Amino acid sequence: MSEKLMSKKKPAYPITPELSAYLTEHSRNIKIPIYYEDLLRFQGAVEIYDKDGNDTLWISTYFAEHEREEIELSLKRVYTILHSDGSDAILPFLSIDSIDFCTFGNSKPFRIKVRNVLNDNYIYLYIKKADASRIYGLELEHMLSPNHINFLVHRDTLIEEHISGIPGDVFIAEQLDSISDQDKAAIAKEFVKFNERSFVRLLGDMRSYNYVMVLTHDFDRIQYRIRAIDFDQQNFEGNPKVYKPQFLKENNKLVEMTLSILQEESIEQYKLEERSLLAKRASSEDDRLKHLLSCMKSDTISTPEKVKELKSELYQLTSDINFKRSTNMGDILESALDFIVRNYKNVNPYIIK
Repeated sequence: MSEKLMSKKKPAYPITPELSAYLTEHSRNIKIPIYYEDLLRFQGAVEIYDKDGNDTLWISTYFAEHEREEIELSLKRVYTILHSDGSDAILPFLSIDSIDFCTFGNSKPFRIKVRNVLNDNYIYLYIKKADASRIYGLELEHMLSPNHINFLVHRDTLIEEHISGIPGDVFIAEQLDSISDQDKAAIAKEFVKFNERSFVRLLGDMRSYNYVMVLTHDFDRIQYRIRAIDFDQQNFEGNPKVYKPQFLKENNKLVEMTLSILQEESIEQYKLEERSLLAKRASSEDDRLKHLLSCMKSDTISTPEKVKELKSELYQLTSDINFKRSTNMGDILESALDFIVRNYKNVNPYIIK
């Protein structure tokens, strides 16, 4: 089902001067010592397989000897800019263990493994070709979800931190059946909230391999949170079902479990909770959110046909005239968030107006 809902390939959209100015204002636009194109100069690569011998679609790259030292030093500096103060003080204690390249997906990222030689801890970071859609998605995730996102942009290169967690497809295949009923109920609740959050903020293509399951031990139980890790499909498709993970076949097992565990009243309660949280976050980030939406409204991140389809479908769903008046994806998202905020303020008797 999911393949039919979405376009076969989404184009990458360039960063506009207005979006670049936004990123500069919010300290996302920073000079970096290496670019995506620099890493494409690798001389060769070896395929990477998982523990079961399956092709991961990642390859481990290697560079010419005369370039390797300079590239590794630049990548260490990228790490210090992203995670520290950008100084050279910690460079002697860092090692670049691997530079992997992904042959699958739109963004074709490089995955860099950076290790601290003093304590043997390591962390991953990703270097990608910048795409305006993904940057809008990252910023919206930072403002409207429970998760903070750390990323940097310079010209056409995007640097992202690694989002830790168990890949959704792996968790569903290997762990979902064996957990307790209490844990299944907790995951069902989280899936309802994740589904609602993705839909309201119009983040598409949340197939099971595009999110991770984050487990946090809390006294006598485990808390579960679903975190998106792919943001390329922000406000691109015209079919509203794309923005609801429940309609993507890779999530069928989670959908079936949720419907078998939760009563309809509980599902509606969790949807309302998530919409209320979204409204609160949107209100608290009002100035920054308006600035980002202004950039999006003056940008082109989809086709006229998809814009027409999405605004029509959302108007039929909500009867909100603002969707009908929308002329681009930025307008549609602004209308969606405004719809949620207005409803929250209208029904909450404790809001001071």
